[in-house]
Amino acid sequence: MEGVGEYFCKIIKEDEDISVGVAAIKTLMAIIKHSTSETVQELEANLKDAIQEMKNCDYTVAAINSGCELFLRFITFAVLDTRTFEDCKKIMLDRGHLFIKRLDEARGKIVKQASNFIEDGSRILTHSRSRVVLQTLRKAHKQNKRFEVFVTVSAPDGVGEKMCKDLEADGIPCTLILDSAIGYIMEQVDFIMVGAEGVVESGGIVNKVGTYTMAVCAKEMKKRFYVLTESFKFSRSFPLNQQDLPVEYKYTSKMRASKDLRKIHPLVDYTPPSYITLLFTDLGILTPSAVSDQLITLYL
Repeated sequence: MEGVGEYFCKIIKEDEDISVGVAAIKTLMAIIKHSTSETVQELEANLKDAIQEMKNCDYTVAAINSGCELFLRFITFAVLDTRTFEDCKKIMLDRGHLFIKRLDEARGKIVKQASNFIEDGSRILTHSRSRVVLQTLRKAHKQNKRFEVFVTVSAPDGVGEKMCKDLEADGIPCTLILDSAIGYIMEQVDFIMVGAEGVVESGGIVNKVGTYTMAVCAKEMKKRFYVLTESFKFSRSFPLNQQDLPVEYKYTSKMRASKDLRKIHPLVDYTPPSYITLLFTDLGILTPSAVSDQLITLYL
């Protein structure tokens, strides 16, 4: 097998619709399959080294952290009941395939739930380019619902432009707006739909920078703020404010190599639960206060 970082980046480049977290989990599965380790402890150490190597790639790590932690917990749950390492490895691979199968089904469950909240005549605001939001809008369009979407440019990488082009290619009316025009456009929309790179214990989210600004504006103007996210992004962290977010969440490894991070634009921000109306997940439609209960269940 090629280098961990190269393999991880290759998965992402070959499938633009794959989440960074899912790519990380599939990388770990490949490592288990090709591993020459002779003990569980050695294999687990190799997997943890691989996670660190993926976190050093040029991607934000919130979904890598939560996804890999849940994955390792799930596949090692029953290893103590085996007699040989080969039996243990087989169980880990079987449980890994089951975990990935659940991941593959997760987005479809979210899309089915969230698309029901889109009605004829809806005007929707979204930020950045969330794959699950994009699929939800496509689903509603296929149901012959007529609606309009506003998409922020989403600085600094401008990925909102691609989101807008994707929607227009499907025949969905879409308008690209400046990030600074959120306040201006907010009075025209019915609700907001965004994705998330991570969901924390409080029910708040970590997402592309600018999400918090959008949520504050939505709250002030009494607009519904919906988050669409898979449960593998649920994380056992509890930030209290923007400065409390882990540095590795806000900056890639290349950015962290800089001497003064204060002069570098963060890639994500934290939106507290008080600004979120509902979270659409593969575990069901949740209020922010219900997230902590789901986290307890996931990590039991």
